[in-house]
Amino acid sequence: MSVPDFLAAKISHGFDHLDVDGDGRLTEHDHVLYGRRAAAGLGHPPGSDAERSIIDAYVAIWRDLHLPHIPDGGTAITKEQFVTSTRGLADDPAAADATVGALADAFLAIADTDADGTVDPAEFLAFQRGHFPNLSEAEIHEAFTHLDTDGDGRLSPEEFRRAVIDYWSNPDPDAPGNWWMGRPNFGLG
Repeated sequence: MSVPDFLAAKISHGFDHLDVDGDGRLTEHDHVLYGRRAAAGLGHPPGSDAERSIIDAYVAIWRDLHLPHIPDGGTAITKEQFVTSTRGLADDPAAADATVGALADAFLAIADTDADGTVDPAEFLAFQRGHFPNLSEAEIHEAFTHLDTDGDGRLSPEEFRRAVIDYWSNPDPDAPGNWWMGRPNFGLG
């Protein structure tokens, strides 16, 4: 598989996780559902202030990151549109750093539950379970070990940010960030 095909497959795999309701479109509703799922994964009860804060963070991601790029004033992004536009970030590292970096920073603020500036394995497990409920604890632990590039047992803000940016924009099949959503097979076998 060529590198561009690899990147497209990785982005497509990611879209499938973002499309929480499975309707083939990314919408604000998916972000509300994603926020609820992330809050539950972090142990926040439904209707709590913590859940509302996390849902608000995901809706802000929708409104700030995705909505401005929908053609013709639409309210949804199709998988094809998402893959095409996200794939273009590989050719524009500055845009990837700015847009996907902002997403990573928002995720870090949610994942770092003890507010110490890093994400430890337990925080990563709770955060990822909310995002990717089909991943096992062992798969999330394995992913963490690949993302923790300095091996200190914590994801620094730089490691966390690099993982998210690499996942969405790095065409290198060996990039550590490919592990962001677990083992990087992307349905390729």
